[in-house]
Amino acid sequence: MASFMDRFMHWMETKFMPIAQKIGNQRHLVAIRDGFISIMPVTMAGSIAVLLNVFFRDLPNTWWGVGNDFTAACTQIINVNVNVYNGSISILALCFAFALGYHLCKSYEVSPISGAAVSLASVVATMNFAPEFAYTLADVAPEAVKGLEAAGLTGLAVTDAGAVTMNVTAPSMISTALTSATGLFTALIFGLVCTMIYIKLIQAKLTIKLPDSVPPAVNNAFVAMIPGVAAIFFSAIVTQVCVVVSGSYPNDLISEFIQRPLLGMSSGFFTVLLVEFLAQLFWFFGIHGMNVLAPITEGIYTPALLENLSVWNATGDISQLPYMWTRGSFDAYTMMGGSGVTLGLIIAILFFSKREDSKTIAKLAAPMGVFNINEPVIFGMPIVLNPLYFFPWVLVPVVTAAIALGFTYAGIIPPVYIQVPWIMPVGLYAFFATGGNVMAALVALLNLVVSFLIWLPFVILANKEQEKAEAAAAEAVSEA
Repeated sequence: MASFMDRFMHWMETKFMPIAQKIGNQRHLVAIRDGFISIMPVTMAGSIAVLLNVFFRDLPNTWWGVGNDFTAACTQIINVNVNVYNGSISILALCFAFALGYHLCKSYEVSPISGAAVSLASVVATMNFAPEFAYTLADVAPEAVKGLEAAGLTGLAVTDAGAVTMNVTAPSMISTALTSATGLFTALIFGLVCTMIYIKLIQAKLTIKLPDSVPPAVNNAFVAMIPGVAAIFFSAIVTQVCVVVSGSYPNDLISEFIQRPLLGMSSGFFTVLLVEFLAQLFWFFGIHGMNVLAPITEGIYTPALLENLSVWNATGDISQLPYMWTRGSFDAYTMMGGSGVTLGLIIAILFFSKREDSKTIAKLAAPMGVFNINEPVIFGMPIVLNPLYFFPWVLVPVVTAAIALGFTYAGIIPPVYIQVPWIMPVGLYAFFATGGNVMAALVALLNLVVSFLIWLPFVILANKEQEKAEAAAAEAVSEA
């Protein structure tokens, strides 16, 4: 009679995994994933700029006071980093809209560059070009507000810090709140919808046809003309309807009713643990878990990271960061050595395994494991479809995520807000991703120890299984 584990694995292979593969290969979700991956150089540039200014400006100001000699000497470097930030994180939604349109059109074998331009233009068409903001009146005392209002000046307010501000409308300007991480969901929704309008109209042959003698570049431009115009006008019409009906632009509505609830829910304790569990479950059956879940990890947790980065850059206050768990949190605390925290498994095998095959694989995998590459372990040990390692493989990331979340919610470590290359070794990733927080690095190391302790009993169990197999083989030979 088949064991429970055998029945479970059969059900997963025949029922669950085919559905997961279809979801992972769905072209719209793949385009969203690839769009976020494509803008990674831009996000990395902005993250590096912020990280450098943490060490050149923020930490020195904390240690030695504002206006210290070190920060003053680094003014030009700090300004360069600010310029990089303005050219990367501040326009991230625009970059993503372009990348999303490109990859979606490419999947449908439609001119990707024209589609990317249409996606970008459609997103810009949703934006308020006359934003209101509070302008600080530096030379006005709070006591003068009543007199100014009596003279007919409106829109005045006094902040908690005692500064006097005035609401100002800035014509022919775009707020970076629309073009940065805050605008990512608007870019995703309108970029996706308008690009699909563009694609479907081209597929329906609603295009301008030119003779074959016309150069391909010119012909492609005319083919894209009617679909592109229709898509951009659709975006503009929807925007105007939103303004007339609700008094708000699409980005405000999406941010309030979709983006904030989703991002807030994503940092929930059980939500994070569920994502970890599912990623490991997919991996166990040989499917890259984070790739399957990329629409969630990249589409929700990456905007959360970038929003944290924007808030930090604006306030310099870790306590103001809105999201407790972001895309980088997975890498910082639950992927030391790769998925499953297999660096802990490698250490356990090197010190306690009696199996030569396992020790050989561990020795070969150790150098790569330090840099979070663990395919040699996953497929060489193997962990994939190996019932012996199923429970620790699923359990370790869930436990380490719970530990990191606990420390974060307790305020002992800050949320991750800086994007760091995923190959950064254990401890260093968490240190840099939290702006140089030593306690975050120690939590990552603590998680490595915890992973070692969870993996260890199963390594010892593997020893016993090997001993039983050898004893059975020896007995069979003796009987022969």
